[in-house]
Amino acid sequence: MTTAAVPTADSTVPAAAPERKHRWWQVMCLTGVDYFSTLGYQPGIAALAAGLLSPIATLVLVALTLLGALPVYRRVAEESPHGEGSIAMLERLLSFWRGKLFVLVLLGFAATDFTITMTLSAADGAAHLIENPHIPSGWQDHQLIVTLVLLALLAAVFLRGFGEAIGIAVVLVAVYLSLNVVVLVVGVVKVLQHPGVLSDWHAGLVTEHGSVPAMVGVALLVFPKLALGMSGFETGVAVMPQIRGAAGDTEARPAGRIRGAKRLLTAAAITMSVFLIASSWVTTLLIPEDEFASGGSANGRALAYLAHLYLGGGFGTAYDASTILILWFAGASAMAGMLNLIPRYLPRYGMAPEWAGATRPLVLIIAAVAFAITWLFDADVDAQGGAYATGVLVLMSSAAVAVTLAARRAGQRRRTWAFAVVTAIFAYTTVNNVVERPDGVKIAACFIAAIIGVSLVSRVARSFELRITDVELDEKAARFARDCSRRRLRLVANEPDNRGETEYQEKMRQIAADNDLVNEGDILFVEVTVTDPSDFEGTLRVAGTVVAGHRRVLRVEAPSVPNALAALLLHLRDVTGVAPHIYFEWTEGSPITNLLRFWFIGVGEVAPTTREILRRAEPDRSRRPHVHVG
Repeated sequence: MTTAAVPTADSTVPAAAPERKHRWWQVMCLTGVDYFSTLGYQPGIAALAAGLLSPIATLVLVALTLLGALPVYRRVAEESPHGEGSIAMLERLLSFWRGKLFVLVLLGFAATDFTITMTLSAADGAAHLIENPHIPSGWQDHQLIVTLVLLALLAAVFLRGFGEAIGIAVVLVAVYLSLNVVVLVVGVVKVLQHPGVLSDWHAGLVTEHGSVPAMVGVALLVFPKLALGMSGFETGVAVMPQIRGAAGDTEARPAGRIRGAKRLLTAAAITMSVFLIASSWVTTLLIPEDEFASGGSANGRALAYLAHLYLGGGFGTAYDASTILILWFAGASAMAGMLNLIPRYLPRYGMAPEWAGATRPLVLIIAAVAFAITWLFDADVDAQGGAYATGVLVLMSSAAVAVTLAARRAGQRRRTWAFAVVTAIFAYTTVNNVVERPDGVKIAACFIAAIIGVSLVSRVARSFELRITDVELDEKAARFARDCSRRRLRLVANEPDNRGETEYQEKMRQIAADNDLVNEGDILFVEVTVTDPSDFEGTLRVAGTVVAGHRRVLRVEAPSVPNALAALLLHLRDVTGVAPHIYFEWTEGSPITNLLRFWFIGVGEVAPTTREILRRAEPDRSRRPHVHVG
């Protein structure tokens, strides 16, 4: 999983998509540095997981890829054409705090996916490096150190800044796939020249499993261990903003970009499926089983083993170099994904410290986590496969859920059932993988706990910030403000009930008595209706209306009452040049309870909270709006 562009070292916000767009096949290469690079280790992991059944289990994986994952993500491309992906779809479908918490959980699994992509790719790159015959044999005992060096180089590049990636990705993918084609063609020729290996393979299958139904059944059970071969779909959606659209595209409906994304996803899936089938078949037939095991020459580098064996040291070294580069670049893509994913969601929720939008601190934190995971797994490619598959499968399962809900909302019954079946398959695959290899869930749980913990602390710490990005008055509200500001701009905060004349008359009587107001003229009532209290920031739209023929009311919808009132008061001061006065009544109940209500449902003790937000937003007391409480 990755994103389209990589932020520069000096950026403090997510990197904006570059103006220049590219053809879909060029953008596919950016997906490919993550997706296609799994060929470096996938055949070896498949052989360890399924043994002689690796080709059959791979066929099951390919069937799920083409008939399940591909239709799901083609629908995600339609629903999320600006690169937000399935997480954003679920965010839209699930509102309030349950939606936010669900997104935070998914971000934990996405962080697992990204981080393990970095550590697994670096570990496999190190394996290709130290297993090369031209490298001193003493290096083989230091794979952990070599892996950490590769990760450190990756972090150093991002600390200095990392520019446009597509041009590099096109070259890397073209060279890497071309070398793989050569290796696989040579492998197929060797199999055809020695038909005995095919008969030996068949005999081994019959001996181990007895019958074809038994083979298929076992393949269905073990194929979840191969699931990391589907790792590129979320990436394909994330890079959509880089795709050149059609002349008639609009921001709301970029039809050309969507068509390009669907071509990208389809071409990548078909290409990878062909390579997966061919590589699993050739490596299983031509490489002795014990070479796949830990310490074996084909462990984590099955195709490189064949390249050296059949094409010589020169070609094998070129293959190793190409593999190391594309694996390292897959780690760069994962790093970029983290740098764009965290600022995309957490600051918008108010759930990240201010430094979370800066690149350098995030690079250092991500690198530190990657170092810890590499040390925890001792840079073992096979050991990290389960954790990687867990992150991939959870994201795919969430995407399947998202498109199922979207199809249901659109009234598409057949597609709803079809996507529900795919969801069930992904759910089974995910659960199976978690039961067999729980490392991924353990790592994801750590990420989730850290994200939720930091998020909630940050949300509370930032709760008194002025979170309204813009205030828009309609024509009537603007006229009310102009008329009243000619004398004194006074507002009364009212919690709306039935909005009848009696309600406003009683409210005005109470405010006048509490604050000893003599002149009740030129009073504006202001009413805030809480929308989604889990939202942190947004635009405030103010509508003016007249009730009972003479009561002027400003009506606002916002996630937080105190924040909306503070933003409105500051805006009225700026547009009229008059410091407004606002009148409250004290809220009944425990102040602690009211504070918790403010944090989580946007209401509570409104008066002191509004005053505190104003105090922080406007340090000059002479320009600060006046707050009166009776």
